[in-house]
Amino acid sequence: QVQLVESGGGLVQAGDSLRLSCAASGRTFSNYAMGWFRQVPGKERLIVAAISRSGAYTHYSDSVKGRFTITRDNAKSTVYLQMNNLKSEDTAVYYCGADQTILGSTIHTIRTSYNYWGQGTQVTVSS
Repeated sequence: QVQLVESGGGLVQAGDSLRLSCAASGRTFSNYAMGWFRQVPGKERLIVAAISRSGAYTHYSDSVKGRFTITRDNAKSTVYLQMNNLKSEDTAVYYCGADQTILGSTIHTIRTSYNYWGQGTQVTVSS
């Protein structure tokens, strides 16, 4: 079992920055690829960014590429999402997920690949 706790969300203005954190506990963090997803009411949970077990490989959705950066610190069992130049369309609940992958380079981009989820943190960007 892996427990995930997100933090760092809030209300910001367009163009501002936020850094989300997701702290993991319970199992060996480096055994899991990690992903950040977001969801708005009535819509499905979609990938924002993902990072492989070692951090060597990353994936970004087209909508955030160049603005968001995902990193991880395996010593602190934490994954981060640095969000710059925020836009109103980034408003959503952000969730981190843990994906127990066999290969260290694997990154999955679909929600159903992830085994564990945090409770989510709200990000609201006002224009």
